[in-house]
Amino acid sequence: MEITLAEETPFRFRVERQGGMRVPGIVFATRPLLPQATGDKALEQVANVATLPGIVRASYAMPDVHWGYGFPIGGVAATDIDAGGVISPGGVGFDISCGVRLLAADLGRDGLAHRHRLRTLMDILGDTIPRGMGRGGLWKLSGRPQMEKLLTGGAAYAVESGHGVPRDLDRCEDRGALADADPSQVGQRAVDRGLNQVGSLGSGNHFLEVQAVDRVYGADTATAFGLYPGQVCVMIHCGSRGLGHQVCTDHVRVMDHSLRAYGITLPDRQLACAPVVSAPGRDYLGAMAAAANYGRANRQLLTEAVRHAFTTAAGAVLDLVYDVSHNTAKIETHEVDGVPRRLCVHRKGATLALPPRHPGLPPDLAEAGQPVLVPGTMGTASYVMVGTPDNDAFASACHGAGRVWSRHQALRRVRGEDLRDDLEAHGVAVRPSSWRGLAEEAPDAYKDVDAVAAATEGAGLARPVVRLVPLGVVKG
Repeated sequence: MEITLAEETPFRFRVERQGGMRVPGIVFATRPLLPQATGDKALEQVANVATLPGIVRASYAMPDVHWGYGFPIGGVAATDIDAGGVISPGGVGFDISCGVRLLAADLGRDGLAHRHRLRTLMDILGDTIPRGMGRGGLWKLSGRPQMEKLLTGGAAYAVESGHGVPRDLDRCEDRGALADADPSQVGQRAVDRGLNQVGSLGSGNHFLEVQAVDRVYGADTATAFGLYPGQVCVMIHCGSRGLGHQVCTDHVRVMDHSLRAYGITLPDRQLACAPVVSAPGRDYLGAMAAAANYGRANRQLLTEAVRHAFTTAAGAVLDLVYDVSHNTAKIETHEVDGVPRRLCVHRKGATLALPPRHPGLPPDLAEAGQPVLVPGTMGTASYVMVGTPDNDAFASACHGAGRVWSRHQALRRVRGEDLRDDLEAHGVAVRPSSWRGLAEEAPDAYKDVDAVAAATEGAGLARPVVRLVPLGVVKG
């Protein structure tokens, strides 16, 4: 399919309906942020997603869009449940409920310079945070019965078990747990993979980064979030590890085999799907919610490890600013063509971005809006943004910078040891799990996060609150 983009504004491009597309495609980006890499089929995927049964309004792509499995990463699509709308695991991704958590310390960056506290802190984090492919976690569960409690309770179960404080749940999306989890739809292979990985970063683009507030754009909102200039923060990016990957693998297989039974034809088998109200659809939603709760518990365990490190190295206390996922599908009600509709909203590499006074906000953030966490990559900046009321992409925003190089390209161009030396020379302490993994995540492998944040604001999806710069990073 040949994709033609029409520029509606400098921050919004349109793919008109053609072929089997049921709705247009809308790409929020500037021209320099549009997929440029040879072989990047993200825009074709935007058009393919627009063919899904029941899709409404448009197939959306965020400014960090790039090629993914079935859906582009940075893809948002909502289907009308009562009009044959489908659920597609490819619209969630393999790392179910991968997300970002931001913690704020009662400490300025000068406090970490005192007596080499930053080096001590990074050494503790580097020694204690499990990371890398298949590595163990901080909390080894006893077996399936305990795992099912975690799959149902998420971060709330972790807090009840002594890993955190009740206030943490007030600052978690869905209070740390999706309500419709069905552990019975999580296969034993997925459970086995997850038993020893709770409280671990994993590999790839996952990280734990010590940061400082570099710039404040909205003072009142920053204050409501508990952020101030020079403050030390910690950003954690990880998901549901092997358990989530196995859940996606298992249910994609089931849906692929059931396409004919529901009379669904697709331009790409990676979009395998089923009606939300069907048995495969309900089963996947229950399993996905369970895996999402695993991911939220995972970040809760890492939070407690970070708190311990900060207490030991600097005598500092960390409060949770917010925790939000960017690989989910959720049942939500939105107005479409003037009528409230019950929708299944897929956000893959896209985060929820609730505006001020939305009923889904915790009471202490009701007037400010929801923190939208947008990490960059090592050596660059990250952003805290906030949802805006004029967002027509079902209250969604970008989730990060977005890749422009494949991992193989990065390995051909960058040596991990050289990258570490360069980052250290620029004042960023690095604790990698491998030189190869570090090279794959080189800053040049990603889009300019400042440009992504500017496009996100220009498109009316979210506005910046603070900009964060890295002090030290623990890489998966």
